[in-house]
Amino acid sequence: MTTARTTIKPAGTARAGLGATRRHDRWWIAPSVQGTLFTVLAIYLFWSGIVWTPLLGTAYEVDGYLSPLFSPLIAPGWLPSFISPGALILWIPLGFRATCYYYRKAYYRFYFADPPGCAVGEPTIHHRYRMETAFPFVLQNFHRYFLYLAFVPLTFLWLDAIGALFPASGARIGLGNVIFFVNVNLLTGFSLSCNSLRHLAGGRLDCFSCTRR
Repeated sequence: MTTARTTIKPAGTARAGLGATRRHDRWWIAPSVQGTLFTVLAIYLFWSGIVWTPLLGTAYEVDGYLSPLFSPLIAPGWLPSFISPGALILWIPLGFRATCYYYRKAYYRFYFADPPGCAVGEPTIHHRYRMETAFPFVLQNFHRYFLYLAFVPLTFLWLDAIGALFPASGARIGLGNVIFFVNVNLLTGFSLSCNSLRHLAGGRLDCFSCTRR
């Protein structure tokens, strides 16, 4: 059994102290914008997918358009009314994104200032750390498994987008269809460009300087 170990964090080239740096550019803008958008989107997803329907009784499917936050729709009869069907599926895409390398970089910088930016000093509290070997950050290692799971709702989103073209009233093409296809194409591009998928497709090579013979 492995145990979490505390190590001394390498000093690096940044000056000591939070925000200390020799950089003259506005390095703080990017992490601030990313962190703010991340927070707003997280609140929106929680409210729309978890709270809104049970609290206000709003519909998650209108005129043949099923909200992507509820796809695939799982609404068994035994599900209590105070639990949104979105709660049964949203944990997959949220887990996939929360453990994504790009998202890690964004919220490590914005929320934990670890580090605030390239060549920028961070708090002394980060002098000793356990990296991603201790809870809760050890859960970041589940990213590859969330990748596999993420293709399940992604497949249903494609089926929803195609199905929305052919409602009971007949074939149609509207703004909702355009939004559905733009959304699912962007999500597909995000998933297929995932580092874990490239690692898997590339033969699981862990050494970039090695040549596989």
